Amino acid sequence: MRIGYARVSTKDQNLALQVDALKKANCEKVYEEIVSGAKVERPILDSLLAELRAGDVLIIWKLDRLGRSLKNLVHLANDLLDRKIGLISLNDPIDTTTPQGRLVFNIFASLAEFERDLIRERTQAGLDAARARGRKGGRPSGLSKQAQTTAMAAETLYKEGKLSIREICDQLHISKPTLYSYLRHRGVHIGKTKKQEPSIK
Repeated sequence: MRIGYARVSTKDQNLALQVDALKKANCEKVYEEIVSGAKVERPILDSLLAELRAGDVLIIWKLDRLGRSLKNLVHLANDLLDRKIGLISLNDPIDTTTPQGRLVFNIFASLAEFERDLIRERTQAGLDAARARGRKGGRPSGLSKQAQTTAMAAETLYKEGKLSIREICDQLHISKPTLYSYLRHRGVHIGKTKKQEPSIK
């Protein structure tokens, strides 16, 4: 059985173009859904996928109507292949019922894997660089959003070297231990400021 799936993101968009194309492709049934492609929950699609049986062919207007991402699309298409269900995209060179179509799909799958490897590599490189500077990944533990803003201001004032430690604390309304804590969170090397603190007599 040839079954079509049409999707638009909002009620303002029209399904007619997709539905007409799917019927012209000899779909015996056409499922219609109005939901954002970014949504995880797509009940109509889930119902359709559960109904498909070996030998059926799922037909879509374009690949972006089906998958939320390349990774999601590859996962879904592999699941269909395992169940011996074909996938045809009318506006993409995808037809897993033919050897050529399966080859193209395998190229898509390889690109998805390549993309994942690149993201993993960049993330690791960023973490390594951060550790080399003495910082930990992610948001500094224990700092609220407001405290992070204060910490950034503390770093700027400290590096300028125009104010003493006491003056920076007075400006930001924080204690000296808090200032040093913020600077450590920002990865700032703590030494003597250019302006010496006034001596207490």
